[in-house]
Amino acid sequence: MVSLADRYRRPADLPSRIPLFPLRGAILLPGSTLPLNIFEPRYLEMIEDVMSGARVLGMIQPVGSEQQESPPERHVELRRIGGAGRITSYQELDDGRFAIGVTGISRFEIVGEAETGKSYRAATVSYDRFTSDLTRGFGEERIDRARLIGVLRSYLTENNLQTDWSVIDRAPSEYLINALCVMCPYGPEEKQALLEASDLKTRAEVLVALAEMDLAARGGSGGTLQ
Repeated sequence: MVSLADRYRRPADLPSRIPLFPLRGAILLPGSTLPLNIFEPRYLEMIEDVMSGARVLGMIQPVGSEQQESPPERHVELRRIGGAGRITSYQELDDGRFAIGVTGISRFEIVGEAETGKSYRAATVSYDRFTSDLTRGFGEERIDRARLIGVLRSYLTENNLQTDWSVIDRAPSEYLINALCVMCPYGPEEKQALLEASDLKTRAEVLVALAEMDLAARGGSGGTLQ
């Protein structure tokens, strides 16, 4: 089986035109996996088309927090930066829904919206600003992992969250940072800031700063971090 790192080594290995899944509060970063429950007709059509093609789609946030979670109108403005990913798990459910997992490959910048003749949106995109996303582990040596783990431990303890520390200790820093950014319970603006961070070190610093602000505010709720 070909890994994503082997399949996508340079921007030219990725499609320049991709379907878009606008979803407020959702981002996709390299190596992270975003689970999605697909039930709207436009996205059922999109997933069927994606599965019969390159299996690549783009996660993108709509502009403005006042918008619906996934606005249906084509005129709704979208962020310029999103995350491209490949469908790596797919299940068709008895009630007609799809349960999929999308694994991040690279961030992209929208060049222009593309006409699809379909019920979903698509865009011509460029990956040129984010070539380092295609090199796994790029920038890991610059991460203050001890600080990251320390803040994460404090955050989980304060919010009565539990996790398997043996898994976290073994996880590469890139995977750990990107997975936490995707799953963290922050708002659209904070999520976009994490997505658009210039490099892994900056992303880790933003993630730590957000966690420290939460700790200072003593916010949080109980649950389990998977």
